Amino acid sequence: LVIISLMVLSWPVSMRLMRSSVLATKEADYIVAARAMGASTSRIIIKHLLPNCLAPLLVYGTIMVGSFIGAEATLSFLGVGLKSPVVSWGIMISEAQNYIRVSPFLLFFPAGFLVTAVLSFVMLGETVREALDPKLR
Repeated sequence: LVIISLMVLSWPVSMRLMRSSVLATKEADYIVAARAMGASTSRIIIKHLLPNCLAPLLVYGTIMVGSFIGAEATLSFLGVGLKSPVVSWGIMISEAQNYIRVSPFLLFFPAGFLVTAVLSFVMLGETVREALDPKLR
């Protein structure tokens, strides 16, 4: 339920990103040249538009995976998301805050892994952006 609600709330942003990418790409010189050479609309979409428009969406999706992990952990920590029999970093952090004086590693390890996972996906998204961005080549 948590994953579905996060996806429902985030799909308009990704669709808006795809739309703006298509609007920017469809006026490019190679699209105009393909149209002038008589390429069909489906060929232009498959061979030219999709490969050039999916790169920003792939970068956004990679960064959003880290954001979804953080949002799920936050909701589980607050008690709104997943419940106790399910394993989640948010639940682990929530249960460990009662034992912080006795054994602080119960809090620090899940929090450290959560931060590492979120930062890893953000850095992976930045690396994918640098690899796929034609302006940086």
